[in-house]
Amino acid sequence: MNNQQNDAVPHKRRVRYKGTHPKKFHEKYKEANPEKYADTIEKVIAKGSTPAGMHISIMVDEILDVLKIQPGEQGLDATLGYGGHTKAMLQCLNGNGHMYALDIDPIESVKTKVRLEAQGFGEDILTIKHINFAKIDEVSKEAGKFDFVLADLGVSSMQIDNPERGFSYKVDGPLDLRLNPEQGESAAERLKNITREEFVYMMQENSDEPYAVEIAKVVFDDMRRGKYIETTTDLKKAIEKALVYVPAKERTEAVKKSCARVFQALRIDVNSEFEVLYEFLEKLPDVLNPGARVAILTFHSGEDRLVKKSFKQLAKEGIYSEVSDEVIRPTVAECTRNPRAKSTKLRWAIRA
Repeated sequence: MNNQQNDAVPHKRRVRYKGTHPKKFHEKYKEANPEKYADTIEKVIAKGSTPAGMHISIMVDEILDVLKIQPGEQGLDATLGYGGHTKAMLQCLNGNGHMYALDIDPIESVKTKVRLEAQGFGEDILTIKHINFAKIDEVSKEAGKFDFVLADLGVSSMQIDNPERGFSYKVDGPLDLRLNPEQGESAAERLKNITREEFVYMMQENSDEPYAVEIAKVVFDDMRRGKYIETTTDLKKAIEKALVYVPAKERTEAVKKSCARVFQALRIDVNSEFEVLYEFLEKLPDVLNPGARVAILTFHSGEDRLVKKSFKQLAKEGIYSEVSDEVIRPTVAECTRNPRAKSTKLRWAIRA
C-alpha cells in the first residue's frame, strides 16, 4: 500500500487565475476555454486584446462580401488556423456543399478540427488536411476544382501568444518560429547555419530592417564568442545592444519596431513564406472553376506586392476576368476591437 502511494503521481493544483487579465500564458486558463468562461472572453476582447489560445478572425464580413458563397458550392480555406473564417464560410453553405481546409500546424489544426466538429461541422461538409497550401494542386486532384478560395497569410494569435512556439519577443521562450515545429530548422538553428551577410540580406529583404547591419554584427560577434541566440530573449537583448547608440528618448520605440521586424524576417525565412506564396499563386488559377472568386489577406508589404503583381499579370493574360484595383482595409471599429487587424490588406480576383 505504501509503495503504491509513493509511486502515485502527486496531485497538482491548477494555477490560480490571477486578476482580470493574467500576464503569463499558462495562467490564462479561462481565456483558453471560451465555452466555459464566455464572460471572461468578452471582457478580454472588449479591452482590445486577444484571449490566450484564441484567434479573432479578421475582416470576415468583407471576405464574405467578396466571395459571395452560395449553397452547393465547393470551397477551400487554404489557411485553417483557429477556424473562424472556415466556420463563417461553412455557414454560408447552409449544409449544402463542401469545404476543404489546409494547415501545416500539427498542434493547432487538431484543436480546430475538434472545435468545428463540436459545432456541427463534421467530415460530411468539411475535410481538413495537414498540408502546406502551396500543394493546392494535390488537393484539387482529390477534391476537384473550387468555387471560392480564401488564403489568410497571417500568423494565428494562438501561435504568437504561446511562448513555447517562440513567435514573440514579448515573452521568453525558445527561438523557434516554425509553423510546423516537427519539420525543418528552428530560427535558433538557422542563425547558426548562415553567414552574417545572409542575415543582413534576410532582414533587409523580408522586413526592410534599417538597422540590419548593426544587429547582425552584434548577433554574430556574440556567437563567435560562444554566446548563441537560443531564446526569444537572447535575440531581443542582442537587438537592444545593437541599438544602444539610438537617442535615449527614441530607443524604446526603435527597439520595439526592430524586434517586430527581425522576428518577422526570421519567421518568413524559416517557413519559406515567400516561396510558398509564389507557388500557391502560380498554381491557384488551375484549381478554380470558371467564375470562381479568390480572397487573400496579407499582413506586410512583401506579401502584398507578390499578390498584387500576380493578380495584375494574370488579369492582363485573361486568366482572371477581374481583380481588385485597390486593397480593402479593415474598418476603424474592427482595428479598435482587434489591434492585430491594423496591418491587414485584402485583395481579390475572379477566374475567367
